[in-house]
Amino acid sequence: MSANAPHPIARDLLNWYDGNARVLPWRAPPASAAPDPYRVWLSEVMLQQTQVATVKPYFEAWVARWPDFEALAAAEDGEVMAAWAGLGYYARARNLLKGARAVVAEHGGRLPTHEAELRAIAGVGDYTAAAIAAIAFGRRAVVVDANVERVTARLFAIPTPLPAAKPEIRAAADRMTPDVRAGDFAQAMMDLGATICTARAPRCLLCPVAEHCMARAAGEPERLPRKLAKKARPVRYATIFWLERAGQVLLVRRPDRGMLGGMRALPTGPWADAPPGLADAPADAAWRLHEHPVEHGFSHFTIICALASARADGHIEGEWWPVADIESAGLPTLFAKAARAVKETER
Repeated sequence: MSANAPHPIARDLLNWYDGNARVLPWRAPPASAAPDPYRVWLSEVMLQQTQVATVKPYFEAWVARWPDFEALAAAEDGEVMAAWAGLGYYARARNLLKGARAVVAEHGGRLPTHEAELRAIAGVGDYTAAAIAAIAFGRRAVVVDANVERVTARLFAIPTPLPAAKPEIRAAADRMTPDVRAGDFAQAMMDLGATICTARAPRCLLCPVAEHCMARAAGEPERLPRKLAKKARPVRYATIFWLERAGQVLLVRRPDRGMLGGMRALPTGPWADAPPGLADAPADAAWRLHEHPVEHGFSHFTIICALASARADGHIEGEWWPVADIESAGLPTLFAKAARAVKETER
């Protein structure tokens, strides 16, 4: 193999990708000369820790409403957070807005093309910067997400458990990454991991790089990558309050900092290590505790929320939302679950 020749894995994988690339709303066709940097940046942020199938409808609605950096930079914070509701990891939405405003104010509405400059944008870490540089601008960058980690660990039979194996996996991915079409190579690795070299029951007979795979040669590709046992997630407790009057329910804006920052939500008391009961209820009312709590998993903990409902007496300041139209309030998933549970109980 000459110094400029692509790695055999890259060569075979790109040949496969040219005829088998997934059609995704943010993706340009293979070997395209002009992918849209805005769409690449937006999709990469949306796809952080979120499945493709979940992201698709959000992405399509988002670009229909805010098709470029200028449009997003001019959006109101509350509108952006409401549009993100249900997608999770809400700091990403705040960072998208900060990032769009920085691109417009500091870069003339054009996304920087180098990894170092991209990492200076809110919400863009090492992986996202590499993905944007490679996919949007054709730069040689080593792009390693969970799919690429799995494929690479199997191709090179890397026995070190994750996360300790990350430097070794990245070095192996670096050896494979071609100088030309690095973005297509990264997307081909992602597609291979998503459709063929899956976590369970990899379809090795369909794999375009099976002949290069050391884990397949050893006979047990599904055992890699090795992972250390996960620790049990801690549990926290809260009470969600449903205060209703004249067919409307009280909503609040959560503080900008902290969990679900800036989002419209139902009032809660403290999030604590033990059930807080009616602490910090939004009004002095005849609260009724519901029999079944609502449970929701965040990335680092699970929260179990008691539900308390009451009728409001007198004037109470706040945002009152029609109960019949609560689905349009843009509530985060936890509070949307609570709203459904209360409405079902009170039918």
